[in-house]
Amino acid sequence: MAKERRQRDVIIIGGGLAGLTAALYAGRMNLSVLVLESALVGGQIVNATAIENYPGFAAIKGSELVDSVQQQAEHFGAVIDEFDGIQRVDLNAQPKVIETDSAVYEAGAVIIASGMMRRKLVLPEVSRYEGKGIHYCELCDGYMYDGKTIAVIGGGNAAVDAANFLTKYAHRLYVIHRSESLQADEISKKRLLSHPEVEVLLNTELQALHGDGHLDAVDVVDKKTSMARTLPVDGVFVNIGVVPNTEMFREVLQLDAAGNVVAGEDCRTNVPGVFAAGDVRTKPIRQLTTAAADGTVAALLAEKYLNQLKEEK
Repeated sequence: MAKERRQRDVIIIGGGLAGLTAALYAGRMNLSVLVLESALVGGQIVNATAIENYPGFAAIKGSELVDSVQQQAEHFGAVIDEFDGIQRVDLNAQPKVIETDSAVYEAGAVIIASGMMRRKLVLPEVSRYEGKGIHYCELCDGYMYDGKTIAVIGGGNAAVDAANFLTKYAHRLYVIHRSESLQADEISKKRLLSHPEVEVLLNTELQALHGDGHLDAVDVVDKKTSMARTLPVDGVFVNIGVVPNTEMFREVLQLDAAGNVVAGEDCRTNVPGVFAAGDVRTKPIRQLTTAAADGTVAALLAEKYLNQLKEEK
C-alpha cells in the first residue's frame, strides 16, 4: 500500500532544544510545522540532572526544560512525531521530500537539528558487554549499580556531569581520561574532586575488558609511565565525545571534516530552503543557549524563504 502524502510548511528533523525552539518560532508565525524525532524528544539534555547555565533558571533538570519548550511549541500548533524513522530525503526537490516509516512528507523548507550521538567505545570485546556492564546513558542505567564500583570514561563536561550523577549510586567511582586534565567547567570539576569515593586517573587509557557474561574488570595503562592496572568494576559509562547525525545528508549537504553541516550564523546550508541548527551545525561553541539561538534564526529565515517562494509564483 502506498504511503499517504502529507504537506507541511516546515519540517524539522530532530527534537532537541534547537529543533523544539525552531518549532516554537515557526508555529508562532502560523506555519504548519512537523518535528520528526527518531528517538525520545529532547536529545542528550534529557539526561541532565541539573542545568545551571541556562538563563532564567538557577538550576533545572534537562527533562523539565525540554518539556517546557515542547509544550510551548505544541501550544502554537507544532506536531511532534517521535520514533518515526526517516527512510529517505530529497532536499533538492521543491517541495522537499522526506519519507518516514509511516508517510511521505512534502515541505517548503527543512530545518536540520538532528544533533549528535555518543561515540562508542572501540575495543574488540566491547559488543560482548554492551548492556552487561558497558553503558552510554547514566540516567537510564545508573540505578543498576547502586553500591557498586563504577568507571566513567572521558573528561569533558558530559563525562564529569555523568560522574557527578553516578556518585549517588557508586561505592567507588573511577574517572578514566586519556588527557592531562579534565576539560569540564570548574564548578563541575570541583564537585567531582571533592567526593571522597572518586579517583580520577589522568593520562590513562582503557585497554581491555574482562568478565564472564558480565563485565567485572578493566585493564588501564598510564600513558606516561606505561604502568598497567586492572581495576575491578561492575559498570562502565562511556562519555568520549559525540558524532553528528548527518550521514543521511552526506550526498546533498556540504559537511566539514567532522561531519557537521556547514552553515553560518544564518543557519543556511548550501541547499536553498534547508537550514541547520544546533550541535549539528559547524561552529566553535556548542551550548544550550546557542542551540536555542540557532533554532530561532533558522525558523525566522525559513519563514522568509517560504514568503519568497510565494512571491515568485
